[in-house]
Amino acid sequence: MLALFHGSNQIVEKPIITNRFKTLDFGEGFYTTTNQEQAEDFALKVPERRKFVGTPTVNCYEFNANLDEFRVLKFDAPNEEWLDSVVSRRKGEALEQKYDLIIGPVANDDVFATILLYERGIADKETTIKNFKIKPLYTQYLFCSELILEKLIFVNSYEVGKK
Repeated sequence: MLALFHGSNQIVEKPIITNRFKTLDFGEGFYTTTNQEQAEDFALKVPERRKFVGTPTVNCYEFNANLDEFRVLKFDAPNEEWLDSVVSRRKGEALEQKYDLIIGPVANDDVFATILLYERGIADKETTIKNFKIKPLYTQYLFCSELILEKLIFVNSYEVGKK
């Protein structure tokens, strides 16, 4: 059983696949992370982005599935393939193949600054990837299909700062 977290401005007992965030790391879907602190940080940012609607909330889930039964794209580290994928999504390009689940490092705010330098041609690919390896990167699980989303079980939620 794997613990996953989702930072939001509300309780999300029944996650849904959303297409509002096509330019995030891996495109559209339901984003979770293995790092609870990162989910808390994100939960604090969401109400600001939503014009201060809602309450910073971390939703906690358990995930247990045989990944061999699903179409999974997994990036074990911030490598060239991962960088190309993230940059493509930021440009709004769709993945060539459909996946049920995408697993890989999170391109958080620090990482986005590094990617921006790469996109602008200030840093080359090798330097960009090397810079990722000196930062702690957390793992995210993006649920891209209803089929695998059914395997994500809501456990509880809490307001940030009120565990």
